[in-house]
Amino acid sequence: MDDRVELGVELLAHLEHEEVPLSDAIDRLETITTDPHLTREILDTAEMRGLLDRDDGVVRPSSGVYVSFQREVVQREGEFTCKRCGADISTGHFINFDAGEHGPFGSSCIRKVTGRE
Repeated sequence: MDDRVELGVELLAHLEHEEVPLSDAIDRLETITTDPHLTREILDTAEMRGLLDRDDGVVRPSSGVYVSFQREVVQREGEFTCKRCGADISTGHFINFDAGEHGPFGSSCIRKVTGRE
């Protein structure tokens, strides 16, 4: 299976809200892939594993697990491009999932990707 599928499944499993519009979930997945077939595979895999439910354009995560900024988000200094907004950043925030590292993100985009904002 494509590593991006596993990374996307973990990202969806760590959504912080009881429910999010499907469009918001897809916005977060676009930090991993913009391929609509792969996006669908990620959503289908997460649902098949019981990590979320989809209904009427709403995604409801069921894992109850969230990204811990103290344990799972690492900051590094350097020259990076944010995976969400494309801005040049000097401090990159990376999320460490079991499936791999996801990032870099700027300080505001990391909060959006994790659902903190």
